[in-house]
Amino acid sequence: MLDKLVLPLAVVASLITLGLSGTPGKKAVTNNSGVTPIGQCGTWIKEAEGGLFTSPNYPQKYPPERTCIYIIEASPRQCIDLFFDEKYSIEPSWECKFDHIEVRDGPFSFSTLIGRYCGQESPLYIKSSGRYLHIKFVADGELEAIGFSARYNFTQDPEFKDMGVLPPLPFCEFDLGGSDGIIDSAAILKEGKALQTEAVDCRWFIRAPPKGRIYLRFLEYEMHNSNECKRNFVAVYDGSSSVEHLKNKFCSTVANDVMLVTSVGVIRMWADQGSRKSRFRILFTTFLEPPCEAEAFFCHSNMCINTSLVCNGIQNCVYPWDENNCKEKRSASILDNIDHTNVTIILVTCGLVVVLLIVASIIQVKQPRKKYIIRRDDFDPTLLHEAFEPPHYELCTLRRAASADHMTEMAMTEDFEKFHKLRRSSSKCIRDHHCGGAHSQVSSVKGSQSNLSVRDAAIMSDIPLSQSHHATPSSHRNILMMKYSYSQDGQDGCDQDDDMDDCPTSSQSHHVLAAHRSMSNDL
Repeated sequence: MLDKLVLPLAVVASLITLGLSGTPGKKAVTNNSGVTPIGQCGTWIKEAEGGLFTSPNYPQKYPPERTCIYIIEASPRQCIDLFFDEKYSIEPSWECKFDHIEVRDGPFSFSTLIGRYCGQESPLYIKSSGRYLHIKFVADGELEAIGFSARYNFTQDPEFKDMGVLPPLPFCEFDLGGSDGIIDSAAILKEGKALQTEAVDCRWFIRAPPKGRIYLRFLEYEMHNSNECKRNFVAVYDGSSSVEHLKNKFCSTVANDVMLVTSVGVIRMWADQGSRKSRFRILFTTFLEPPCEAEAFFCHSNMCINTSLVCNGIQNCVYPWDENNCKEKRSASILDNIDHTNVTIILVTCGLVVVLLIVASIIQVKQPRKKYIIRRDDFDPTLLHEAFEPPHYELCTLRRAASADHMTEMAMTEDFEKFHKLRRSSSKCIRDHHCGGAHSQVSSVKGSQSNLSVRDAAIMSDIPLSQSHHATPSSHRNILMMKYSYSQDGQDGCDQDDDMDDCPTSSQSHHVLAAHRSMSNDL
């Protein structure tokens, strides 16, 4: 009730002040509240802890066809309490579709809607959840009324109640200009504007040439406390740093490029003590609208930029028209330092090398080649002789040794071993495969018979009669063993059509066996 009584008195006092001075009274304030359009939307009085504003011509009727926007901004960690005077009248309508007051919780026309009001009953009290309130007054062309009068106060934000009062913020402003440039949050520490432990509310003012505009492109962006706009944000203003010129505000994980319509742009960064790791880098480019002058480059997006920005390795246009068809800048290589003399020397040297290679190839083709014949001199005729004329019988003679008994046994053992080796190495004569043709078989048989008779006579002559008569049973005897080389298989293999002389007969075989028996009896 006390607020209702104080509010009319404040309105009366403000009207008296306006009547005496003719201009609104202004005091040093800590808020950045504003109204749009300026000078057409009633009275705005700013105070250290709040302010007061009215509709056009209040307490008279407001004019038709009028739209006014009031944006109230409190200091960090503060909220806004808004009170409407009871002397309040706006054209009533269903759902306030005509004349009305629209209040939103935030700095933009798309912020959360708190309420839409009209008629004869004022909304009385409204409280913001953050630092901003957006109030919009709309009047159509019919049925005007006296309007409204409202007062606002700044109070502490309940979310920061335990953190106490915010200490004074350091002064932090930067001025930039030129064709392009970089806005970097790291400049706050580099230029000593604030300490790492201090909260900051910094502003970068960008000024383009007259009739120029500004294009902002974010290169880097990161908020330490994302989606907490009360603790950190980056805001873009178009025209001034006043809240009514706020164009964009970023406090989440993404920041979009911004195209300003005026020649003055303001970048603002707010970060409390616990959000100083928030950072950003923005490339600003000043440009003119088409038609472009001779010294300007057309970006195909209603931008005429300075020609010095073309092919500089940085995209200054909205689309990379200024960096297309640019030769890559690189350090000079050895190929860049070759002149006509070097090229001539290289070509002559390569030509000589090619000629020498061709001459060497021709000589290699025309040169006669030697033919080598490999002869094999490792042929041994004796192997063929042994294969075609194998031995037909073996003769093993064990002679009585003059030495002791053990020497005789050793000699006999060696003779028997030689006999077995010779027997294994000999082969049979089967048809014509080993012994040749019929002629060779006949000659071999005849030779075998003649050799047998001669050897029998020689052996018989060598045996002394005295030894044959005086031999004792216990003494060792000479053993003469003769074996006919023809086996029964060889005898059966001979053809019946051949001559009788070619094959051994049964009488010849019995004669040989009789000779063996007689020699054994004599021994």
